[in-house]
Amino acid sequence: MSPAPAKPVDRQLPSDEARELLSLTRDLVQRELRPRAAEDEAVARFPRETFRTLGDAGLLSLPYGEQYGGGEQPYEVYLQVLEELAAGWLAVGLGVSVHTLSCHALATFGTEEQRDRWLPAMLSGEQLGAYCLSEPQSGSDAAALRTRADLDGDEYVVNGTKAWITHGGRADFYSTMVRTGEDGARGISCLLVPGDSQGLAAAPPEHKMGMSSSPTAQLHFDGVRVDRERRIGDEGQGFQIALSALDSGRLGIAACAIGVAQAALDLAVDYAGTREQFGRPIADFQGLSFMLADMATQVEAGRALYLSAARRRDSGLAFSKEAAMAKLFCTDAAMRVTTDAVQVLGGYGYTQDYPAERYMREAKVLQIVEGTNQIQRLVIGRHLTGR
Repeated sequence: MSPAPAKPVDRQLPSDEARELLSLTRDLVQRELRPRAAEDEAVARFPRETFRTLGDAGLLSLPYGEQYGGGEQPYEVYLQVLEELAAGWLAVGLGVSVHTLSCHALATFGTEEQRDRWLPAMLSGEQLGAYCLSEPQSGSDAAALRTRADLDGDEYVVNGTKAWITHGGRADFYSTMVRTGEDGARGISCLLVPGDSQGLAAAPPEHKMGMSSSPTAQLHFDGVRVDRERRIGDEGQGFQIALSALDSGRLGIAACAIGVAQAALDLAVDYAGTREQFGRPIADFQGLSFMLADMATQVEAGRALYLSAARRRDSGLAFSKEAAMAKLFCTDAAMRVTTDAVQVLGGYGYTQDYPAERYMREAKVLQIVEGTNQIQRLVIGRHLTGR
């Protein structure tokens, strides 16, 4: 059963343009995403054309500069668009977040010549990106990555394997962290690798418990030659670039988590208002209404937290700790809210007739991607103690 149309979230937005963007997003979600999400998830169909539609609507480029075809919107606005997309279909919302993350290195650390050459196509929807940091043996310990790039004349020759790559095998470009020097963080550089490079191959997509329509795969680099001009930043600057991207990306994950949680809350409230037991709607029973109240409070608290961090970013203030807090709280909240939504629906919540079980499965991955929530606690603790 498809979810009923969601009530618009009562948002505080900074401009009329932002309100128009959110209205456009809700319309696209209702027409293009919600009607097909369940079916495409069931058959693991990747909605590549949807990203072109979003690109045509200007929704793939919101935080980047107008001179490159971007929307030049503050993160406060971009993240709320992302939340709306994720509420309709997490594979698309998360895909937009990953694409934005993949553009970050070039947009923030690239030279003017590099940005003029490659960024417009990346932001238009013509190209879809992926972010390559994790490897089979280096996930949380990202500085231990082994994929190596050796300079041969004017080209880097890349060998190694990347793991857990969203859009792996389907992306048009990969922002890839490689080892060009010594062990540890200081020996890592960033390369912008074309998706059609010779010697670059994707393994079959992982079989996941959720988000089946979003391909996640290993990438194998076997003597892949990448022009030296495609190095972003200086040699040895790659780990700094990676962490900078992740700070912003974690806000994207937080917004996606609240989108999924909001969708689950809307479903639970709608069901509780129509399902009758003992002669009255189950929403009238205090035990259940208290559960809905707790779910709604978690959603609102998470939204306030990620928006607070976004406003710090927009103001040019440090936001690494706040991004980690937002990612931690919002994704844990999404797991609790979606689990409770299944409980509200009872037996129906455990079936695929309703999307509650899909929301719960999707919420789980958000506690893992772009730094597990245990890593977020580590990041927050280090900020607090200065260690």
